[in-house]
Amino acid sequence: MSVLPVETRAVTFLNVGLLLLVAIIPYLLNGVEVVNPKLLPDRVSAIQNYSSTLFALDLGGILLILATFAHVISLEEKKLVAPELVTLFRNGRNRMLILAVLTLVSIGPRFWQWTLLGVPIRLYLWYPPLISYWVGRAVRPDSRTYKLG
Repeated sequence: MSVLPVETRAVTFLNVGLLLLVAIIPYLLNGVEVVNPKLLPDRVSAIQNYSSTLFALDLGGILLILATFAHVISLEEKKLVAPELVTLFRNGRNRMLILAVLTLVSIGPRFWQWTLLGVPIRLYLWYPPLISYWVGRAVRPDSRTYKLG
């Protein structure tokens, strides 16, 4: 955020949207994880399916907004970062777009019904963004610190 042109209305709007999407993550995950034990199993599954669909939309939206920010930063003619960092932001943008598509694909109802080791496939499709982030931090920690160009 330190290198984004904050004076533009679009960036401000996307930043507020990002903050709202991040703020509702705990609420949505709570609906996936904790459901009233007094409910019938089919109702529990319906609530978890609905909550997990909303979470997938939320996570996909977060990734799309971050990809948009990376795209804005990577525009060379704006000179928001040093030229050697432009490729880093373009690669990050592309990775986040792929992860957003994967996350949004998980919305399909079948991904909640199909299971692996008793866990819906949808939940496994949420792991790549987390893994990508932590692997990126482990492999290139310096790429997580940007200096103004």
